[in-house]
Amino acid sequence: MTQPAYQRIADDLRQQIMEGVLAPGDKIPSRPQLRERYGVSDAVALQAVRLLISEGHLEARSGSGTYVRRRPELRRISRYWYKEGRTTSPFREEMARQGRTGDWRVSSSTEQATEAVAERLEIAVGDDVMCSRYTFLADGRPVMASVSWEPLAITRGTEVMFPEEGPYAGAGVVARMRAIGQEVEAAEEVVTARPILAAEAERLDEPVGAIIMVIRRTYRTTDRPVETADIVIPTDRYELGYVIPVE
Repeated sequence: MTQPAYQRIADDLRQQIMEGVLAPGDKIPSRPQLRERYGVSDAVALQAVRLLISEGHLEARSGSGTYVRRRPELRRISRYWYKEGRTTSPFREEMARQGRTGDWRVSSSTEQATEAVAERLEIAVGDDVMCSRYTFLADGRPVMASVSWEPLAITRGTEVMFPEEGPYAGAGVVARMRAIGQEVEAAEEVVTARPILAAEAERLDEPVGAIIMVIRRTYRTTDRPVETADIVIPTDRYELGYVIPVE
């Protein structure tokens, strides 16, 4: 298949950015220069530039031109197996390890399980679940987001029904479930990547078109799943590191 001209131009500029030929802060060629260099129309050159802006490679400055975007410092988020004696949330612990203050905003409400959520929690479609939507902050800035679901058949009427209320607020899923007699024995994580959604881009202050990692996590007891979540992390800010003990 013949590659559209705007994609060919975007690929060439993207490659120059990746190889450092165009460094962060560099001004890219103007539209007339792109038009002449690649033998295309103004509209095609503009389409290529807009694509790279949407992907987060470029930024337009009013009255000045278009520049290679300066990327945030890449940091690592370490995913640890559950550790005995933890008294704070895994996120706060990881941020403290980086010398930053971890916090979050959250809203929780009762919803009915969709087909996808019901399959992951091994419950019936339409069963009540507690849905919690988080925006995680490091030093006050959003760094990742998540949506979690817990079967209300397990938590309804208990002191951990709302994840961020009561005596176990912020303690994490394992500690909360243990408080009501549910011993978590395994956590499964499946990692994928996809383009960011518009609502996620707004929450995380990311450009539309950016790529995010998605961690699909499920905590289980011996009998059943007790929580499942989708955690989204911008790839231009973080890499994932898994720490697994060897017995």
